[in-house]
Amino acid sequence: MRALEAGIFLVGPMGAGKSTIGRCLADRLGRVFCDSDHEIERRTGASVPLIFAVEGEAGFRRWEALVLEDLVARPNVVLATGGGAVLAPHNRELLKAHGTTVYLHADPHTLWERVRRDRHRPLLQTEDPEARVAALLREREPIYREVADLIVDTDRRPPHVAARVIACGLKRISRVDHDA
Repeated sequence: MRALEAGIFLVGPMGAGKSTIGRCLADRLGRVFCDSDHEIERRTGASVPLIFAVEGEAGFRRWEALVLEDLVARPNVVLATGGGAVLAPHNRELLKAHGTTVYLHADPHTLWERVRRDRHRPLLQTEDPEARVAALLREREPIYREVADLIVDTDRRPPHVAARVIACGLKRISRVDHDA
């Protein structure tokens, strides 16, 4: 796949801004935006929380893997993945093989502030959801960093600024790849 058609995949924890920044980035680059969680809901006819309730996390991850296989192959896509999409080695291989992966990083406090009022986050239906946000980030951050071609901090950046930073970073990566 030519570099211009290759996908741009946003990974990171819930609350990092994958969907919001992804839309801004797609607009900026003239690409199509997709959100893997929304696509799962569209295909199954069920919300993510309902899938978790009926099929458990393992069932949801099966749906996620199926949808991801289709979405990464789309040309000119900016894809916001689910926070746990990188957990499966096969999913990481798909991301690496089909485009550029951008890890949207934010500190645990920022993530918590962004998601604390959202009642549709199955993994936060715990006794201490704030601690769960921090624990998920600790567990997953090494994987996000491993799969990332570019890491962008989203803590204090408005979405349009983060999209601009990503676009500049993608140009630098493209030049490096082209020169190699």
